[in-house]
Amino acid sequence: MSTLALDIREDDLSGPEIRSLLALHLAGMLETSPPGTSYALDLSGLQTPDISVWSAWLGNELAGCGALKEIAPGWGEIKSMRTADGHLRKGVAAALLDHIIATAKSRNYNRLSLETGTSAEFAAATALYRKRGFVDGLLFGDYRPSPHNQFLHLDL
Repeated sequence: MSTLALDIREDDLSGPEIRSLLALHLAGMLETSPPGTSYALDLSGLQTPDISVWSAWLGNELAGCGALKEIAPGWGEIKSMRTADGHLRKGVAAALLDHIIATAKSRNYNRLSLETGTSAEFAAATALYRKRGFVDGLLFGDYRPSPHNQFLHLDL
């Protein structure tokens, strides 16, 4: 568990800071993924009733964000995990991931899944997921197999 003193709160996505961070996240995913292999959601894709988004604040600075989508009863998917550039390697992503896992458990989910890239840019995130117990697994949902995508799962 992370010991970073962050204020993690559910976000309605109306603030300029979160909108800017999500735009940066989407642009980065499109830039580092071959065409047709990025499944990052844009702002409107995150504003649906089946998705909860959290922002992590350190004082009045946005440090990161993450989302949880219910893809089936008892099954959630992690989406839009992003740490703000000025807060990398401080434990922001770990704190957000721990919060999302705890929320999934409180919602009685049996499984959490995620899709992420396979290139070097995704190595730190993949290492964090594995440290929290996520393991390689089959693709799910509407994803398509490719050498540029990997699918991780955590049984809760």
